[in-house]
Amino acid sequence: MGKSKVLIVGGSGYIGRRMVKASLAEGHPTYVLRRPEAVGLDIDKLQLLLSFKEQGARLIDGSFSDHQSLVNAVKQADVVICTMSGVHFRSHNILLQLKLVDAIKEAGNIKRFLPSEFGIDPARMGHALEPGRVTFDEKMTVRKAIEEAKIPFTYVSANCFGGYFVGNLSQMGTLTPPTQKVSLYGDGNVKAVYMDEDDIATYTIKTLDDPRTLNKTLYLRPPDNILSQRQLVEMWEKLSGNKLERSSISVDDFLGPMKDLDYASQVGIGHFYHIFYEGCLTNFEIGEWGEEASKLYPEVQYTRMTDYLKRYL
Repeated sequence: MGKSKVLIVGGSGYIGRRMVKASLAEGHPTYVLRRPEAVGLDIDKLQLLLSFKEQGARLIDGSFSDHQSLVNAVKQADVVICTMSGVHFRSHNILLQLKLVDAIKEAGNIKRFLPSEFGIDPARMGHALEPGRVTFDEKMTVRKAIEEAKIPFTYVSANCFGGYFVGNLSQMGTLTPPTQKVSLYGDGNVKAVYMDEDDIATYTIKTLDDPRTLNKTLYLRPPDNILSQRQLVEMWEKLSGNKLERSSISVDDFLGPMKDLDYASQVGIGHFYHIFYEGCLTNFEIGEWGEEASKLYPEVQYTRMTDYLKRYL
């Protein structure tokens, strides 16, 4: 039996482009949805899509404003992966996936759908702070639609993307390492999970034909990447030879200014609070409805954060 045919929606995005690469590397016939409204006159996005074609992927035209085009695209595949952005400082399109759910339901041929998640598990965030909880609420709305339509699924909880949380030592408002001072959230000892984005894609693609992950949540928790912010800072100091001046931010000082900030910043602060003060990525055991990626796929040589940080030297 051949490998599943994969349709990737959002293939030109930050995670999506990695999904395309990983899908091709694993030998899946790979299709990428080309949405006219997403490309427009963005020459870089178009060139990226054309490069996928050169690597062996097929481009399929479709639009969220044209239901039949989505149905036709879905009918070409066995598995659909959606990687549309759900972060508020870029673009936020989570609920657009409801149109994709409708198309998958009508097409009737999809054996697995992986919606755009890839962060904190929203099923565990019913208590989340406003306004940041909107991200989790919307993802749960999509999950509800998937399950009510009886569409087979895998949800992927990929935790902290290295590009947003590692290179900057988890400092807000920058993507590069501080040179003099670093702020620790509380005592800096709460554990989080940091992931190389290419590894996120690799683990995700591994699940597609794996019955062990059907109708379950896949948690990415490779043991060497379960680290505190303090450990991350110490890694960087050792690599760079530069000792940073540390300061600690209490939870009250962290949350206090939130109401005076713009909406996207409020969302970000809420998420950082849950990760670095509450420990929402590591304060629970994975139950019977979940699997841990590095245990299922020990053959994946995942990137350790020491190596991830070396690119910033």
